[in-house]
Amino acid sequence: MTQQLQDEFHSSVENAEAWMKAIQERLRNNDNTKGPRSALEARLRETEKICALEPEGSLKMDFVLMKANAALCSMSEDKKCEVLSKLKDIKDLWEETTLYITHCHSRIEWVWLHWNEYLKAQEEFYTWIHNMRVILEPDIELQLGLKEKQCQLRHAQVLLNDVINQSVLLETLLEEGSSLFSRIDDPSVDEDVQKKMRAEYEAIRQEAQSRVKLLEKITKEHEEYSAKVNQFQLWLNGVTERLNRCIGDATKSSAEDRLQALKEIAKYIRNGTKKWKNLEKQCAEVIPNTSPLGAKRMKDELEELRKNLEKLKLLESEEEERLLKILQSESAYESQARQLEADLQELRKELQRLEDSLDPGEGEKTEDEFVTLWRKCNATRAALAAEEPKIKRLKAQLKELLKFSQDVQPHTRSVVSAIQQYRRVKGKTSKMSTDMESQLRKLFQNPLQDFERWKPSVQMFLEAPEPTLAHIEAALAESSQFKEKFMTLQLKKDLLISVLGEEKAVSFLQEVAEASKEREILHKSLLQSKRKLQNLISQREDFKAGFAPLQKKLFAIKAKLDLEKKPQPDLLGKKTQLQRLQMIQDDLAEIEIQMEEVKKLARLNITHRREMNKLASEFQALKRSLEVMIQQSEEHVQKHWAYKTKLSDLQQWITVATEQIDSYQGADGEQNTEGRVASLERWLAEFPDKEIQLHTVEAHGQLVTKNSSPEESAHVQAELDQLEESWKSLKKKTTDLLQKWQLNRPEAAKKKLAFVDSTQMSGPAFHLLDVDPNHKQERIGGGQNTTVHLKLLHDFEEWLQGENTKLATILAATSSSTEDIKAYQSKLEVLQSRVPDGQRLFEDLLHLHPVIGNSDDLEDLRYRWALYKCKLKEPMSSPVGDSTQ
Repeated sequence: MTQQLQDEFHSSVENAEAWMKAIQERLRNNDNTKGPRSALEARLRETEKICALEPEGSLKMDFVLMKANAALCSMSEDKKCEVLSKLKDIKDLWEETTLYITHCHSRIEWVWLHWNEYLKAQEEFYTWIHNMRVILEPDIELQLGLKEKQCQLRHAQVLLNDVINQSVLLETLLEEGSSLFSRIDDPSVDEDVQKKMRAEYEAIRQEAQSRVKLLEKITKEHEEYSAKVNQFQLWLNGVTERLNRCIGDATKSSAEDRLQALKEIAKYIRNGTKKWKNLEKQCAEVIPNTSPLGAKRMKDELEELRKNLEKLKLLESEEEERLLKILQSESAYESQARQLEADLQELRKELQRLEDSLDPGEGEKTEDEFVTLWRKCNATRAALAAEEPKIKRLKAQLKELLKFSQDVQPHTRSVVSAIQQYRRVKGKTSKMSTDMESQLRKLFQNPLQDFERWKPSVQMFLEAPEPTLAHIEAALAESSQFKEKFMTLQLKKDLLISVLGEEKAVSFLQEVAEASKEREILHKSLLQSKRKLQNLISQREDFKAGFAPLQKKLFAIKAKLDLEKKPQPDLLGKKTQLQRLQMIQDDLAEIEIQMEEVKKLARLNITHRREMNKLASEFQALKRSLEVMIQQSEEHVQKHWAYKTKLSDLQQWITVATEQIDSYQGADGEQNTEGRVASLERWLAEFPDKEIQLHTVEAHGQLVTKNSSPEESAHVQAELDQLEESWKSLKKKTTDLLQKWQLNRPEAAKKKLAFVDSTQMSGPAFHLLDVDPNHKQERIGGGQNTTVHLKLLHDFEEWLQGENTKLATILAATSSSTEDIKAYQSKLEVLQSRVPDGQRLFEDLLHLHPVIGNSDDLEDLRYRWALYKCKLKEPMSSPVGDSTQ
């Protein structure tokens, strides 16, 4: 069997070796890249076939390895070396064969692909050569204008850049051709072919360069011509603008200056004719390289420039003739204008003299000065009437000047100004004369007018209920002054007649006499009012003496109330504050009596009655504020007193309970154990109520902190924290003592005692249960009532939750008035009336509950029911309706 395996191995090795040598021989026959393209393609197809045979060789190698493994497993150690040696040789031969296959095929395939890429690039190059010949062979097309020629030049430059850029591709193509020729040695890529490609490229490049140079020359000539045309057009526009400015400058410069400017413009126009002829010569040079339509446009443009130049010449000559005519008429115009200005100057001086004589001066004037000014105005009015013919003569002279073409606007303004000055002086004279007459009338009539204005004020003083003495005395002084003025007017009868006329003067003096009689009557009435006021002043001083102290007392009480608004530090401070507020209330009662006495003094004076009413309003507001503060202070004292009382009671109970528990812990042995258990049971029975009392004390403490100073609030919080610590310590000691007794007592006593710790329940509860075996049997027998029990338990929990919600809503409501407190007590009584019904539901629940067992739900419900009754009991028993509880 071993010999057969060895033979099979040797046979497989020989078979594989023969196949590999045959493959290598085929590869050697095809491993050549020289020759024509068809031979290279045939060799490539042959190597592809050889590559396809590589899986067959892999199978043969796998077969050899399989036979080798089989032989190695069955032969001795000394023969394994021979097999392993042959196996190594065949593996090396296989690796050499596969590597040869890969390299040979890759080499031939790379040369094939390189040749294909070269041919493709060569074809693209000859296509580009053909396209460029098609573009460059036609003659240069004549263009319409400069823009078209510039565009044609840019296109030729783009073609030249393309040709120059193509040189890089040509060099790359030639290098690739040389490299390929060294590998394939084929005439299609030899040096002659490369020289031919370079020669064709150079021909194209020279043609493109020649075309660009020619187009640059043509474009440059046209650009120079266009630039000169533009310059000529700018020059023409400048000369035209200068001529138009000279023509339109008639109002700003004289005719001589404009004529001189026209002569200079004529010189510029003669030079422009030479420039146009030069443009005509240059146009003839540009036209041969321009299309027929473009040449026509150039000729038309040149002709248009010539026509504009001719128009400019004609306009200049016409303007020059017109200016010569203007100069002839200006001399006559100036002569008449000078005469007009001289007459105007003389008139202005005379008017200015008359106007200066009318200056009234500054400051107050006497009657004599007013009369002098009035007479001067009349004299000036007569002088102005004598100047009226001069005004008419000036108007006639201005009308003569209007016949000339010159601008007479300045002379017109001068004449108009003189006429306006004449009218102004005339109007001023008339107005001043009227003003003087008015001033004289006012001087005579002022006393009467002042008296008419003074009479209503005096009558108002006399009719006023409480006139002031100062006003009456001032009115008496003014009455004396009017008496003197009326007497003075009656003595100036002659002066009045000379100014007003006899008829008006007599009427005026009658008015003065009537005013004097009225003044005498008013003077007597004022004297009577003065005597009455002096009597009233004494009464007013008595009122002020009583009113000012009352006002000061109210201000002092208000300041005291502002000080009492600060929170007090403790219960003693709150009681003291309440006493102070009550004392202030007594002070207000005394002030109220004094106010009634002062009111009697204010009956006759409206101002005093208003002041007294205002003081009474302030008094009532202060009284109401004091009543509110006293009520709040009483509530604060009541709350603080309730807190201190409940805190002291609970602290005493905790102290006694702690001492009792400590005494139980110190007792040893079992003597009188039953007595201690009974005593402990009594203490434990009080724990639920005391814990409820603890929460009540905390609630009262929170209310106290709201109405106390920050220091007292911190003190109350510290007391509550200490109380909480004492309670926790007591509970811990009690729990430890119970655990200790349960461990030390015999089994029978353990069955007698059952303790439920508050830490195992949702609420604190300590209770003893009778766990007699007979009761245990009864509880087992009552198992069928479980469903009824659960329903009752659920119903009672819902009812209790609803009552708790209503109680919390009532306690959260704020109440300050008596009506709110009554409503608050009424709502609490309604809740209290439903407590018996709740107690019956709870007792039914206990009756149906099994006796044996410890239900956490029932104990929690018992605690919440007791807590609700305690919460309801606290506000019901409080002497003051605690609205914030």
